[in-house]
Amino acid sequence: MKQYLDLCHRIINEGEWVNNERTGKRCLTVINADLTYDVSKGEFPLVTTRKSYWKSAIAEIIGYLRGYDNAADFRALGTKTWDANANENEVWLNNPYRKGEDDMGLCYGAIGRNFPKPDGGHIDLLKQIIDDLSRGVDNRGEILTFYHPGAFHMACLRPCMYSHHFSLLGDTLYLNSTQRSCDVPLGLNFNMVQVYVLLAIVAQITGKKPGQAFHKIVNAHIYEDQLELMRDVQLKREPYPLPTLKINPEIKSLKDIETWVTMDDFEVKGYQFHDPIAYPFSV
Repeated sequence: MKQYLDLCHRIINEGEWVNNERTGKRCLTVINADLTYDVSKGEFPLVTTRKSYWKSAIAEIIGYLRGYDNAADFRALGTKTWDANANENEVWLNNPYRKGEDDMGLCYGAIGRNFPKPDGGHIDLLKQIIDDLSRGVDNRGEILTFYHPGAFHMACLRPCMYSHHFSLLGDTLYLNSTQRSCDVPLGLNFNMVQVYVLLAIVAQITGKKPGQAFHKIVNAHIYEDQLELMRDVQLKREPYPLPTLKINPEIKSLKDIETWVTMDDFEVKGYQFHDPIAYPFSV
């Protein structure tokens, strides 16, 4: 929680204004932020200075692991985070590759589970990683990437948190996640949860001990219409102690994640939080 608050203060105190072409808004911006979550100690990085809808964040990362490319599938899991980008982005609505209502296109999990090969066919990057880690193999390139510049025109949005690199030291699993762009008041609240959960659940299904998750953000920003709420409301609140996350121990394989896992398989204990804050969302 301190890392999150420190980053918010840093953006407000040191950030520079940047005009964002996609949204047509100004952002107060800093370059490079590094956050660390100790999954081995159960330090669940859930924001407490406002209510965090953590189930929605977990549903989104589970949808990525399943390779979903449709907002309706995400809603069925328990999150509406893709509704706007799939159905309200004018550029995407007029894109010839859009297949209809709720279609997200070739992005995030749809890339990671079916990464196109230049010589034809596809690679399931996630299955390859799970198979390697389950056998105790780390080839120094256990990378789940959602980033494919050749497919940007076929998706409603470029991936923000685009790379997840798993590493084994003995029987302890580590994760380095890289994010090119982060809406700190809204997105980071989700992204911290997702990085933590990704390491925790992959460690569980591969039979490894979770270590630390390292989260690098390249461009961290606060939109102009979010600044007052962050500076004058959220940052005036005292944080509560971090809660803990419990994952159903019966989740033992990638197939389990793909077929029957729901948000009921995740439980947060000891979560104290301040009132929600309705930050503006930029499509």
